[in-house]
Amino acid sequence: TGREYQFWQEGVHAELVFSEAMMREKLDYIHANPVKRGYVNLAEHWRYSSAAHYAGLAGLIDVDSW
Repeated sequence: TGREYQFWQEGVHAELVFSEAMMREKLDYIHANPVKRGYVNLAEHWRYSSAAHYAGLAGLIDVDSW
């Protein structure tokens, strides 16, 4: 607080990902962000997302699936 710029959102804390279901929930949330902002119509169209990998398409980098 009290700063002109802030990198991390206040009140957000690390959360342990302890299951595949929870990991999928987090991935879905992250993948949905560019769609919610209106940058793309489909998550897998966002160039810097791993969504393409999870949709069975080629992406920019190799991803180790959960």
